[in-house]
Amino acid sequence: MAPSERDGVLPRPDRVADVPWLEPYPDVLLDRLADTGPNSEARYSPRESVSLAFITALQAVAPHQRAVLVLRDVLGFPAAETAEIMQMSAEQVASVLGPARAALQGRMARCARRPAAPAPGSVVEQDLVQQLMHAYAVMDADSVVSLLTDDVVISMPPCACEYRGRRMAAQALRVLFGSGRAYRFIATRANAQPAFGLYVRDPYGGVLRADGLLVLTLAGEKICALSRFGNSSIARFGLPRILPV
Repeated sequence: MAPSERDGVLPRPDRVADVPWLEPYPDVLLDRLADTGPNSEARYSPRESVSLAFITALQAVAPHQRAVLVLRDVLGFPAAETAEIMQMSAEQVASVLGPARAALQGRMARCARRPAAPAPGSVVEQDLVQQLMHAYAVMDADSVVSLLTDDVVISMPPCACEYRGRRMAAQALRVLFGSGRAYRFIATRANAQPAFGLYVRDPYGGVLRADGLLVLTLAGEKICALSRFGNSSIARFGLPRILPV
């Protein structure tokens, strides 16, 4: 066991995230957005464009390229309208869009090589979710790790630290579970993925208090990312801050 695990201190992260400010997006709002349908010129559906993987990859693109790419490929604005909005010529829009698409696809290539996520509400998704909930409830880090891909990423926005790979994930989870806090969950969905409001018992009162939002990213029958957000996300999802024991 590493010294950090014995001392109850999280291990040194092996990477600092590029985008520490990402916030989860409730699926109930995404459903309303999807009702309008994307413009025929859009390359990405509303669900794809709010995935955590897409948003993170988008940050690799320079700001002016990002704006053009969102207008053209996410919102589906025609080239002429994009040029007017950006105060560019159509030729300038085309010259910006090509490199922007290449940069975005390059960053998303690793995710594209993974197995596709199971369909929302499918047996595979439900089974993974149930296994993870049970492992968290009994604070079994090894059982959580068994559900993860080899290249899993654990992040805790707004902290910019990331833990990559199962070995680092195991170290971090053992420290987090070593606090002895038992979790209760309220299921929700964020960024078109399964998510949970986390609750822990208040040591000074007979209630359970919100302890953040956990968003899963699935790849086939495994979990390739665990993103734990702070309590600022709870209200946005309509979740209570306090539960009875």
